[in-house]
Amino acid sequence: MLPDRAFFDRLADAAKAETMPRFRTGTSVVNKLEGGFDPVTEADRSAEAAIRALIEGAFPEHGILGEEHGNVGLDREHVWVIDPIDGTRAFISGLPVWGTLIGLYRNGKAVMGLMDQPFTNERYFADGEKATYRGPGGEKVLSTRACDSLSDAVLFTTSPHLYTGSLKERYEALQAKVRLFRYGCDCYAFALLASGHVDLVIECGLKPYDVGGLIPLIEQAGGIVTNWQGGAAEMGGEIIAAGSREIHAQALEILQRRASDGTR
Repeated sequence: MLPDRAFFDRLADAAKAETMPRFRTGTSVVNKLEGGFDPVTEADRSAEAAIRALIEGAFPEHGILGEEHGNVGLDREHVWVIDPIDGTRAFISGLPVWGTLIGLYRNGKAVMGLMDQPFTNERYFADGEKATYRGPGGEKVLSTRACDSLSDAVLFTTSPHLYTGSLKERYEALQAKVRLFRYGCDCYAFALLASGHVDLVIECGLKPYDVGGLIPLIEQAGGIVTNWQGGAAEMGGEIIAAGSREIHAQALEILQRRASDGTR
């Protein structure tokens, strides 16, 4: 039996109780990456622990893939995919574009998902059939918008500095074709796409927990999410999310070109 919305809300509320008291309070930061910067905070760890405790109590037969506390039962039919704070850099900077991501996979396919931004009091949820928004503007069913041409499209990516080599050249070739591009929204950009405000979100180097909760939101709002090869996005990597199949196809054609000779 799949969980209902009320259970997802319980998970999001449990995470919110750990993240909000630590947001914009100068919470301590630990760097997980030697020779670089990959921050994690007490809020990340405590929020994931709270989510996992509820899942383990209600669905002990399910697996869990989490960013901060390891993995359990990844070969099981149902696997929860958790990112307690997607956008930790934004979180420690006081910028409210981070979110709690909770996805549920069934046999490797993302079927339900939630993105919660507790500071703005916005919650996006995909129940397996439709995607909905609940926030200051009330509650509504989400729908991506129609866009037929890259020249009319709005594109978001976390940062152009994350791309190197061939990935960088292909991303820049795509960016040059769109009407407007913006940086730095982390998971919030995917929520904007599901809501019909953005046409493309392009990312590289994602982990499953970075995208698992977002795939159902976009697909059940009428969009499409794949990797740059056009395959399933559930395991992360280089990701393209689009509000329409027309834009997805046009963008994918550019991203699949070899940088050396402009061909596939």
